[in-house]
Amino acid sequence: MKRKNGIFAKIYVGICFAFFYLPILVMMIFSFNDSKSLSNFTGFSLQWYEELFENYEVIQAVIVSVTIAILATVISTVLGTMTAIGLSKSRKFLRDYLLNVNNFPILNPEIVTAISVMLLFSSLRIPKGYVTMLLAHIMFCTPYVITSVYPKVKSLDPSLANAAMDLGATPVQALMKVIVPMIRQGIFAGALLAFTMSFDDFVISYFATGNGVKNISIVVYNMTKRMNPTINALSTIVITVIALVVFFVNIIPSIKKGRVKEQHV
Repeated sequence: MKRKNGIFAKIYVGICFAFFYLPILVMMIFSFNDSKSLSNFTGFSLQWYEELFENYEVIQAVIVSVTIAILATVISTVLGTMTAIGLSKSRKFLRDYLLNVNNFPILNPEIVTAISVMLLFSSLRIPKGYVTMLLAHIMFCTPYVITSVYPKVKSLDPSLANAAMDLGATPVQALMKVIVPMIRQGIFAGALLAFTMSFDDFVISYFATGNGVKNISIVVYNMTKRMNPTINALSTIVITVIALVVFFVNIIPSIKKGRVKEQHV
């Protein structure tokens, strides 16, 4: 009976993986298709990748996506980390209130946040473009960082910083040399989540941008309006880069742990 349950469990897991990853695999295969057909593979070719790298609009979109994702990640990580540390020192009523407010951007549908951001920039008469898109990304990334960092801060012994300052450390040194190293896993998780959310965002970016400033998501959306196989090539490159990042993020800590074990042995 246990063997049958084990076989059914493996089949179920296999079906789930196929459901999730088979469409991605098909898309990657058709990015090398010789023709524009999206259903008939006629032969191997790199022409869509060549057209992709010759497309100025796509190159600009990649630059915009990467730079905004990096800037939004750095700024939101700093703001979120400082806010999480500040919340841990606040009164319970204020802390609970601010944490509930912090959940609104996470729970809100993106379209509601996007329209709100658009109306805010329009009412303040701020020209929409690169800066407004960056501000919007910082706004919706920061709550995710706070959510990731705060549990780590809450688990710390509150006397650690005081002990460091009693030993002669300044408040900044106590923060950078005691608190931050102990919550670095939460900071890293928040930064990775912020980068992913920023790089992947379409709805908020679409409403917060203007003057021809487009990220990858907006360019891909425009490509779907007409049959353009370069979208397969672009998506394949993005997926490959993400897969490599995930691989190295998981493999590097394993290598470090292995080296530490060897040193102790």
